[in-house]
Amino acid sequence: MSAPPPSDGRIPDAPATPPASTPPPSDDRAPNAPATATAAARAQGSSAQAATHRARAHSFNAAAAQYAANRPSYPPALFDALEELTGRPLEGARVVDVGAGTGLATARLHERGADVIAVEPGAGMAAEFRRTLPGVPVVRGNGNALPLAGHSAALLTYAQSWHWTDPALAVPEALRVLRPGGALALWWNTEALDVPWIAESARRVDRHFAGLNLSAEKRNFDARFADPTGALDFVHREIRWSRRVPLDIHLANLGSHSVFLTDTEERAAAFFAEERRHLLAVFPDGLVEETYDVHLLLGTTPPA
Repeated sequence: MSAPPPSDGRIPDAPATPPASTPPPSDDRAPNAPATATAAARAQGSSAQAATHRARAHSFNAAAAQYAANRPSYPPALFDALEELTGRPLEGARVVDVGAGTGLATARLHERGADVIAVEPGAGMAAEFRRTLPGVPVVRGNGNALPLAGHSAALLTYAQSWHWTDPALAVPEALRVLRPGGALALWWNTEALDVPWIAESARRVDRHFAGLNLSAEKRNFDARFADPTGALDFVHREIRWSRRVPLDIHLANLGSHSVFLTDTEERAAAFFAEERRHLLAVFPDGLVEETYDVHLLLGTTPPA
């Protein structure tokens, strides 16, 4: 799933320092009025940002089939890295895939022999999951309040979904559910921005959603982002891979991201018509070489 919008990072110009001769306010003017107004404005902005976050998080349910059909999966090297970093095979391990969506990562874990259960908050995504993976259990819930018993999992995975949690809640929940010596693994497919056509496409998306700074929000992968509490020590691994897909698949993949799902139909249609024109100039045969960097963060709990 795609990342929630950060603040745009802009700081308004500070007011000029008044000259020394400026008189103090009269006694009938409340000195804290500007501060109160500023606090109210901040609260309003925070409320609006939270509403946008919720809208984007919920947008996937109506587009679950599009998501399942067009989003990229994950390379075998990622699951090799999980086994290397945890020091144990996935086969037979009790794994919980949280924010499982339509099951893209869950399916790969299942193929590696993991005893996997999925947790997914969205009704539409969970329904698509059950259609795609009828033999794998999925329960409704989210990472902030996992519907699981304590010390019941060897590995918790969040594929493209940790950014929808509140780490102040999700980290303690992970520690509660993981067995001693268990691991929390977070990963994201991200566009390889050192590939020229991908960087140019990302800039066009950024311009379309001016103020969101989407490229920046997709590349926040340090341990402080994952766990501001510092309860876990994370290691970082980066894995590059690619896939070759028809242009229609590439555009449908892009359109399955929450910013486009919450955009107006007219704006989105205009963007994709123009994006198709740009990409056909790069890939005249209509086959797009998508290159990804998977960013993996893995933290291990203390042994018993």
